[in-house]
Amino acid sequence: MAFWSNWGRSAWREFESGDASGVVELTKRQSTISLTKQGAASGNLRINLSWQMRTSDFNSRAARGSLRHPLRMFKPEPVQAQGPAMVNVDLDLAVMYELKSGSKGVVQPLGEFFGNLNEAPYVKLSGDDRFGSGSGETVYVNMDHKDDIKRLLVFVYIYDGTPAFDRTHGLVTLYPSNGPRVEIALDERAPQARSCAVVLIENVKGEMMVRREVKYVYGFQAELDRLYGWGLQWGRGYKSKV
Repeated sequence: MAFWSNWGRSAWREFESGDASGVVELTKRQSTISLTKQGAASGNLRINLSWQMRTSDFNSRAARGSLRHPLRMFKPEPVQAQGPAMVNVDLDLAVMYELKSGSKGVVQPLGEFFGNLNEAPYVKLSGDDRFGSGSGETVYVNMDHKDDIKRLLVFVYIYDGTPAFDRTHGLVTLYPSNGPRVEIALDERAPQARSCAVVLIENVKGEMMVRREVKYVYGFQAELDRLYGWGLQWGRGYKSKV
């Protein structure tokens, strides 16, 4: 742990990879991609969560009129409930892992389970972003150990603040060692959800498959665990104060 704790941001850049020239967006219609077939089942897979705390919809309305609907500008807007002008939320990126050995666990900021890249579980979280900075939060997966990995569930949860996945511009991006980056947007309407299973990475007969999930739940890790049958024991945890 001491080795990792002494690393700065510049050290993490050594692991950043992926071809920035292209992008594949996983949607309900196009929900899977094979890392093996695009030659990206080796090296380091970088998974990034970016998000922003933003003003509420009350203060960010779209333009009233348009050329296609010129009369819309004369239509009165529906009355909206007044609320806080700023969405205050702390999104966390995390991964549940299951290895071929039967070992299971989680890599997440809560509890400071930051993982390990060169030893089991071969998943490492770079740190905890509590304020929605430009760099966000990043997880690295050592794909050179793909034969040791059975499945990885990448999920996002709201540790504290307003449940507002639809108002935080959440975006999970995968940067494989080869080929285009893969984007999954978290902008669906789930106003009370606290957690979201974003993507499942599975070793299917030696082929590393990525499948979009985007399943929102109203609880936390334990509810996602039950949904995917992970079988872990969960307890309540807290972060240290900033």
